[in-house]
Formats: sequence, C-alpha cells, structure tokens
Amino acid sequence: MATYSMLQDRIRVAKELLERVNKICSRQGRDIEGRAKLCSKLRAELKFLQKVEAGMVVIKESHLQSTNLTHLRAIVESAENLENVVSVLHVFAYEGPDGQKQTLVVDVVANGGHTWVKAIGRKAEALHNIWQGRGQYGDKSVIRQAEDYFEASQQQPVQYSNPHIIFAFYNGVSSPMADKLKEIGISVRGDIVAVNTMIGGGEEEVEDESKDKHSLEEENHEVEDEVVQEKEEEEEEEEDVNDDDDDSDDADLMHTRVDRDTIVASLAFPTEVKVDVCNRVNLDITTLITYVSSLSHGNCHFTFKEVVLTEQAAQERQEKVLPKLEEFMKGKELFACHSAVEDFHVILDTLGGPGEKARAEELLARLKVVPDQPSERTKRLVISSKVNRRSLMIFGTGDTLRAVTMTANSGFVRAAANQGVCYSVFIHQPRALTEGKEWRATPICEK
Repeated sequence: MATYSMLQDRIRVAKELLERVNKICSRQGRDIEGRAKLCSKLRAELKFLQKVEAGMVVIKESHLQSTNLTHLRAIVESAENLENVVSVLHVFAYEGPDGQKQTLVVDVVANGGHTWVKAIGRKAEALHNIWQGRGQYGDKSVIRQAEDYFEASQQQPVQYSNPHIIFAFYNGVSSPMADKLKEIGISVRGDIVAVNTMIGGGEEEVEDESKDKHSLEEENHEVEDEVVQEKEEEEEEEEDVNDDDDDSDDADLMHTRVDRDTIVASLAFPTEVKVDVCNRVNLDITTLITYVSSLSHGNCHFTFKEVVLTEQAAQERQEKVLPKLEEFMKGKELFACHSAVEDFHVILDTLGGPGEKARAEELLARLKVVPDQPSERTKRLVISSKVNRRSLMIFGTGDTLRAVTMTANSGFVRAAANQGVCYSVFIHQPRALTEGKEWRATPICEK
C-alpha cells in the first residue's frame, strides 16, 4: 500500500513539473531553449511510472524513492528561482586540461547567460560518500564536476565575463564539500550540514547511498549520453534498475557521518547577480541598416510588393525595434569595422532613400570606424553558407575589441557556436531599407 501511494505521488509530481515548465516560459515571455528536451525527459519518466502503475514493470519501493524526478524537479525549481532563463540542459563544448574536446551539460543557464546552475537532488550522505571514494563504480564526485564546470566557464565568456556558477543542493551538502566548492570558485545554494567523525563500519551511509544510486541522470549522468539525448528529443527512456549489493568499503574503522539534522547554514539563490557590463558595442551591417531604415522610423504602415518587407512592416507595427537599439547603445562606445561600413555604403547608395541616407550620416558620425582585425579564434572558423568572409571580419573585429556585436544575423551566431566559437552578441529583429519602395506600396489605414 505504501508503494502504491508513493507511486501515485511520483506520477502527480511528474505531471505537475510538466505544467511548471510551461509556466516558467510564460513568466519569461518566450520559449526557453531546451524546454522540449526537459519536457521529453519528464514525459519519459511519467510514461515509465504509468507502466509501473499498470503492472507492466515491477520495481522495488527503494527505486521509487530515487527516480530521475529528483534531479528533474531540482532543475525546474532552479529555473523558477532565477530571472532571464536562457536555456535548460544546455550542452557546452570546451577544451579539457589534456587538450581534448569535452562537452558539459549545464542544467540551467540564467541571467542572460551570466549564471550557470547545476541542480543536485541527491542526498548529502551519498554525495559525501562518493567524494570520499565510497561510491559506486563510475560515480563522479560533485567536486570533480565542479572542476569541469569551472574549466568550461573559463572558455565561455558572456560579454567578456566568465559565467557565475551556482551548485544548488536540494537535499543538503556536507560542510567540507561546501568549503571545497567555494575554494574552486563555485557558489553554493541549499542547506550546508555538519559531518561527524565516527568509529565503525558506516552501514547507515551505505544504505542511503544505495538508495540514491539508481538516479540515472543525476550527478553522474554521462555527457555523451546527454548529447545523444539532445538529438533525440522524443526518446523513450526506461529505468534499468537493479538491486546489486552496495560494494562500498565498510572496513574503514574511521569514517565520517553526515549529520543532516545539524544545518550549519542555509543559502538561498542570490536575489541579484552582479554583472560586469561591457561598455563597447560593435555594429554589424544588419544593425546599421535597421537603425536607419524607414520602417524603424514610423513608416511601417504599408503592404509592400515584396513579401519579406511586408512581414518586417507587420513586425515593426507589433514591436518597435529602434527603442531597443537605442537603449542598448546608450552611454557606450560605438565601433564599426571597415568592411561593415564599406558594404553599408554600397547598400545605402543602391537602395537607400534620402531620409535613410541622412540618418546614416548622423549614425556614422557617432561611430569609431576601425580596421578589420579578426580575433585568432575567428580565423579558425570554417567558411560555410552561414559563415562568410564579411561576417568573419565584422564579428571577429568585435571579438578583438572585446565589444558586444549588435546584429540581426542570428544564423552566423548559431553556425559559429556549432564550431565552438560563441560570440558576445545583442540580437535584434532585422529591418530593410524601404524608403525607395514606399511609392509603390499600399498604405494601411489602421482603425
């Protein structure tokens, strides 16, 4: 009866978490990258539990106590506690200490990319035992994972500042582990609990650990599996539970016991994350055009002969782009590279109307035009349909200047990221030069 009650509770939790993920997106006002992946994992967990309910799968009560829901719930709660969540279960590529390419799954990326969160649902006892070398074969300690997070974050700057890393513990963390994490440079969230040195075999810790070892994706989830799972959004995942005896070493006469009843400190998520704002802005051609476009300056009440211009006019009527550009540029040093300005002049001479040309002169007077100077990592990018020489010059120069590049060219940003180069960018909607085409467009009379 107790098992049935626990099963029903897990099913309820899985359904509730699916609803909460959608509410997070509603609060953010947009979809969150990785939402589909997170929901897929929750649905897979729910499907498995429903199979158990239907008698199609037989498991022990201890397995219900340590399902993947523990970790997934921690991810959802972490996302709920932070602002401007960019993505969940995001895979970052980085170079390990040995020079080999590595990948890391970050549970929650928030604050516009400035905060990385690892959500940890396992019990403090199990985490401490793994750290002390008394875990299952293949278990990776939280401290080792913290070192991976730190290494990866040093190679993934956001606006030229390394992401702030938070490890969020939803079932506590031992005081020595919390201290070690802080030494590495990781912020800790959750209850920090005491540990006591004891004489004896440590059977209590072993029991707790064996209950926790069945969480498939928690602290020791393999990154390679995560990458495969990302490509298979609709994967069907079932627990491969087993009841092998715990092979931890009980022979140690001296061991530590985690005292979960003695909370040394309880740390909440920071209410405000301090971010070093980059004061330099590099303007892409798409931004130069958008800034001076007639569409951006109120002349968007037209249906044009060209479908793409009509769509941009409709977007502008719904959401004005110029105030966002002005707000981001305010009080900052403005740069543009030679290639961007030269090509902008060519486009302006060909398509620009008198008003657009006048605004262009005013804008260019505010900029500091610099020679093309692509960064070394930019030079390593492979040319493709989305990665052309002009974009390499523009984004690469912004990278050298340590400036945030304003752009509507999200295709290049994604393509570069797929090659392992993530630029600091401000992405906005595009607007074309339309003043010269208004004479043959149909005015829209709004009521």
